[in-house]
Amino acid sequence: MPGRTWGLCLPLLLLGLGALGALPPPCESQVYCHGELLHQVQMAKLYKDDKQFVDMPLSSAPGAPPAARSADQVLRRFRELAAAHNHSVPRPQLRAFLREHFQAAGQELQPWSPEDWTDSPRFLQQIADPQLRAWAGQLHQLWKKLGKKVKPEVLRHPERFSLIYAQHPFIVPGGRFLEFYYWDSYWVTEGLLLSEMPATVRGMLQNFLDLVQTYGHVPNGARVYYLQRSQPPLLTLMVDRYVTHTNDIAFLRDHIGTLALELDFWTENRSISVSLGGRSYVLNRYYVPYGGPRPESYSKDAELADTVPEGDREALWAELKAGAESGWDFSSRWLVGGPNPSSLSSIRTSKFVPVDLNAFLCQAEELMSNFYTRLGNDSQAAKYRNLREQRLAAMKAVLWDEEKGAWFDYDLDTRRKNQEFYPSNLAPLWAGCFSDPAVVDKALKYLEDSKILTYQYGVPTSLQTTGQQWDFPNAWAPLQDLLIRGLAKSPSLRTQEVAFQLAQNWIRTNFDVYAQKSAMYEKYDVSNGGQPGGGGEYAVQEGFGWTNGVALMLLERYGDRLRSGTHTALLAPPWLAAALLLSCLPRLLPQ
Repeated sequence: MPGRTWGLCLPLLLLGLGALGALPPPCESQVYCHGELLHQVQMAKLYKDDKQFVDMPLSSAPGAPPAARSADQVLRRFRELAAAHNHSVPRPQLRAFLREHFQAAGQELQPWSPEDWTDSPRFLQQIADPQLRAWAGQLHQLWKKLGKKVKPEVLRHPERFSLIYAQHPFIVPGGRFLEFYYWDSYWVTEGLLLSEMPATVRGMLQNFLDLVQTYGHVPNGARVYYLQRSQPPLLTLMVDRYVTHTNDIAFLRDHIGTLALELDFWTENRSISVSLGGRSYVLNRYYVPYGGPRPESYSKDAELADTVPEGDREALWAELKAGAESGWDFSSRWLVGGPNPSSLSSIRTSKFVPVDLNAFLCQAEELMSNFYTRLGNDSQAAKYRNLREQRLAAMKAVLWDEEKGAWFDYDLDTRRKNQEFYPSNLAPLWAGCFSDPAVVDKALKYLEDSKILTYQYGVPTSLQTTGQQWDFPNAWAPLQDLLIRGLAKSPSLRTQEVAFQLAQNWIRTNFDVYAQKSAMYEKYDVSNGGQPGGGGEYAVQEGFGWTNGVALMLLERYGDRLRSGTHTALLAPPWLAAALLLSCLPRLLPQ
């Protein structure tokens, strides 16, 4: 397994990706990250999904100890095969080679039923609607279906696997995603805590903390081909939720230094200075200066690169990885300002200062300050308090738009905000990263002005139709949570009621699709009655970890009011006050 420092010594001054020559590969493995074997197998398109090959473990030699068939031996045999066919191995011979030398994807994992799972967590009894209560019970059952444990041979012979060993069992998203992922796991852990499964959460947190200790950051997911990119940094928040639930201060004390190490990664490798109004502000961006096609989407990236000049290909591949690091892979959000904003070849993720990334880091800095205060370390508490204050000022100066009442991603090249609608524009509300309480109600007006409240089945990811999965008409569970809990922070009953109505719409969409298909999905299409979503690089996936977590969170928060009935769009703003009055009347009358 690659050591912690591999690849992290790339000079921090490399800012112009377009000016770079060949960039280092995403990992050292010539089976799973770069090289002729990977290229020939993926470009032959032997599988519908490129991820299938890079998830396949190497076989052990029949009748020999597991280490007998090493990666080096397999590569040597492939070089011989390739040379015999003038480096263009026919598909039948490729298939035969893979049958001989590889196992099916998923063989390194075994199903795991969480030991702390119980039949009837308390929150179920707070759900008034009997149909929703029964459905929530079924969602609670899904944790057993999504539990996985890594087999011990991955630890003994890591070179035979793309999977990164994890000591503790975990919950996966589902579908094609056989391993755990970084930002998905935040909403999963929120659901697990509601399901009264803190031991499972502790194990998952320990896995993430082990990754930080080994690599200096949390990779995108638990595969070697994800090593050089991360995902939205929510580990500090996950630890906060666990400690709040369990009061496990010893766990916090043991791992506070590792949390600081992860935030250092973002400071040292993902910071960017923005000059504005005669001042310089330091904020963060997604930035992955590693080359070659993404192994799990190799053929798509290689074919996309054929549409741009040869000298631009490494920069394109690096920007695709940065888009994957954002979690929004892919979206018009990262295409705006490119030569063809409807094409993925225009991606320029690292050229933006994203609202949500900086909101997540602002929140983490506040939590770190609180943690250190709780642990009695006043100097470190002051350090993170000051970092948060600096970021608040930078976000206000660079990202906030007073007239529109929202924050917007900042384009480093044009020196302008991207004023398209994305739910992430209001991420600072969710993260508590604002100083003026009035901004929550300004955000409501922004949603009204953008006509977002007219969507009955969920808030769309954007208003742009590009065919990318993080665009219209798809809606994603974590983005619903950003808006709902952000608006719920308002002292205004009117804004709180809008938050409830958004929750009601999303729960009905999830419930109705589950009633039809007996499945939860990673995304939903809000343009056709809230059916499973589409677009992007792969078919919509069932499972689904973060969708289940958000549904359980909303059912717990609003369980006394949510209903399983008919969908309704939020009323137009002039009538909203009347609707609010009617909904609040029973609570205002004497009992």
